[in-house]
Amino acid sequence: MRRVTLLCCLWVAAGGLSPLAWGQTIAIQSEGLQWLQRISMAAETLSYTGTFVYRSGNRSETSRIAHLASQGRQSERLEVLDGSPREVVRQDDEVSCYLPENRLVIIEQRSVRRSFPALLASGLGDLHDHYLIRTGGSERVAGFDCQTIRLEPRDTWRYGHRLWVDAASGLLLRADIVDAQGSVLESMAFTDLRIGESIPPEVLEPKYKAAAKESWRIRQARLSDLHDDVPWVFRNELPGFRKLTALRRAFGNEGKDAAMLHWVFSDGLAAFSVFISPLSSPRDRGEESFRTMGAMSVAKRVLDGHQIVVMGDLPPVAIRHFAAGIEVRGQ
Repeated sequence: MRRVTLLCCLWVAAGGLSPLAWGQTIAIQSEGLQWLQRISMAAETLSYTGTFVYRSGNRSETSRIAHLASQGRQSERLEVLDGSPREVVRQDDEVSCYLPENRLVIIEQRSVRRSFPALLASGLGDLHDHYLIRTGGSERVAGFDCQTIRLEPRDTWRYGHRLWVDAASGLLLRADIVDAQGSVLESMAFTDLRIGESIPPEVLEPKYKAAAKESWRIRQARLSDLHDDVPWVFRNELPGFRKLTALRRAFGNEGKDAAMLHWVFSDGLAAFSVFISPLSSPRDRGEESFRTMGAMSVAKRVLDGHQIVVMGDLPPVAIRHFAAGIEVRGQ
């Protein structure tokens, strides 16, 4: 009886489709999830070099990336070619960000950030609960034949996504974030790409490594896990988003009380971060604001002498809702 009841509920959730149509829907969802798993694996296990363009509104930015995967280890170098020079170098879980205009290097361990063309690997199997996943036809990107995939949100807490995946390797070559009307809010796409070719070691070396050793400031982030004794609670959870990390982030001689707290939540595709840090002095009033930039929404609040920032590629309603539910425990 319980099995029959469950099947009836699933049938209703599928909109009362006929058994044939329902079976086709499930097959399409399953195929889409398999492609997402391929994307997640390909970005971690393949070696590739290329150039991709990021677009958001009227802003565009071109970056060059080299990624080497060998014997279970990963090395990656990403150089931003437009505007202020920036360079990000990753060795497994250690990430170094070179900022030549500030003569500064920021180093941290255990970074959960995954830049294009990678996807977050957590919770992909649950995506069908929150997105309708459809595979489409074949299109070309940067000279590669790609499988197209659409993820349409089942609620108002997330945006839609369109993906173009190299049919041969599974590497993600283009990704668009779209709003409810189908308008593109943010896009990243390769313009040229080489997969599986030998990558000389010097290609992965930071351009500014020698200069940084001589006179640049180096800020080493000290990260430690947060436990349940922190005085902050999140009342307004977003369906499908799970906590990936909860860290205390401090630099140099900053004490425990001055450290920034950082949480990352993800549904397996979209993600948002929460930052909470003490105001620098009693005269510091902090900032109360909300703004959007393409797909990115940023909410800032001041509470109990702390600056709270919630930001991510989610609709404004989602970021506002979550930020409004942050409270001090016991108050």
